[in-house]
Amino acid sequence: MHEEIDVVVIGAGQAGLATSHELGLRGVEHVVLEAESPGSSWAHRWDSFTLVGPNHLVLLPGAPYEGDDPDGFLSREQITHHLEAYAARLSAEVRHDTPVRALRPGRAGGYDLETDHGRVHSRVVVVATGAYQRPHHPAAVQSLPAGLACLDVSQYRNPAGLPDGAVLIVGSGQSACQIAEELALGGRDVVMACGRAPWFPRRTGGRDIFEWLLDTPFFDHQVSDLATPAARLGANPQVSGRDGGHDLSFRTLDALGVRLGGHLVGSDDATVQLAADLQTTLAASDAAHDWLRDLIVAGCERTGQAPPDVPDPAPFAPATVETVRVRDIGAVVVAAGFRSRYAEWIEVPGLVDEQGFPRHDDGESTVAPDLHFVGVHFLRNRRSALLFGVGDDARATASRVAGRLGLTA
Repeated sequence: MHEEIDVVVIGAGQAGLATSHELGLRGVEHVVLEAESPGSSWAHRWDSFTLVGPNHLVLLPGAPYEGDDPDGFLSREQITHHLEAYAARLSAEVRHDTPVRALRPGRAGGYDLETDHGRVHSRVVVVATGAYQRPHHPAAVQSLPAGLACLDVSQYRNPAGLPDGAVLIVGSGQSACQIAEELALGGRDVVMACGRAPWFPRRTGGRDIFEWLLDTPFFDHQVSDLATPAARLGANPQVSGRDGGHDLSFRTLDALGVRLGGHLVGSDDATVQLAADLQTTLAASDAAHDWLRDLIVAGCERTGQAPPDVPDPAPFAPATVETVRVRDIGAVVVAAGFRSRYAEWIEVPGLVDEQGFPRHDDGESTVAPDLHFVGVHFLRNRRSALLFGVGDDARATASRVAGRLGLTA
């Protein structure tokens, strides 16, 4: 089958659905192609997963949160259902079970898309396949013994699904900490190979961390505001939305009995080796806490609010794990962040930069005209891929597409 479509949106997560909504408002006829079903990426998270941002920050255009628990945190089932309902209300056709296997420039312009149901040619394409496309495995993970159960964060479901024995968590961002906490509360021996991640109290001064940060430029930061472009790959602050939301930092995990070590160095058949850099990692985490505090205080000075009283981090020098016997480990859970996979299926030379992010001008590829991206982390700013920020990018991209097609933007 060969089909001609003016505009195709690839992906029916929050980015694709928000873009579809905005295209519809501008009279742009289009089709959304989704590999599985709307919101399916959320459905694949672990069983106890919840959003980290409060429900009232689910601000998708045409689909804001309207429930009775605005300060709560949606479960994976609830956010999936929210997106399914959103998709059902759109004016455009959303085709389920239609993965795009390849995208390449057409001979006469536009783009050819190879799907499981045939080829589609589209004049304009919006890629909205999400910020979390491929779990990242640090190189040292490859040295783990072949017989050791090793899962990434997209494969973990619950403690009962892991073999008996200690669990080594590789990573220390939000997902890593949440999984480590769940395992520790379930009575498992947990060792964490720690990377650098910021932390801050979930609530302070009577407000949630998100409320404080929204009063600062934090979510408006662009790539140019970062120390290096690679900082886009850094971890988010360590907090949890589970059980009403609570603190979740290295100190929290240590108090639960999680054994902390430096980053994963490698392994032989007998021993897993962790680096002797835990104290440096903890110091960097505390420094990030202080930076966030200073940012919030500066924000309060601008808005005239009384700043929260956030004390300096207390001294913290936990026992350091440097080796773990392989025979004591039941499973390894790799939660070291995600990377893009655009270059794996979009056949456009020079499409992405060194970190795998699209090279773009306001969301449109600089090497492939009429190829747009939405839902990319830091596409326009830090909120670009978030449930309360992706709508801004969707509106901007829809206006750009409509203008290109000669429609009222």
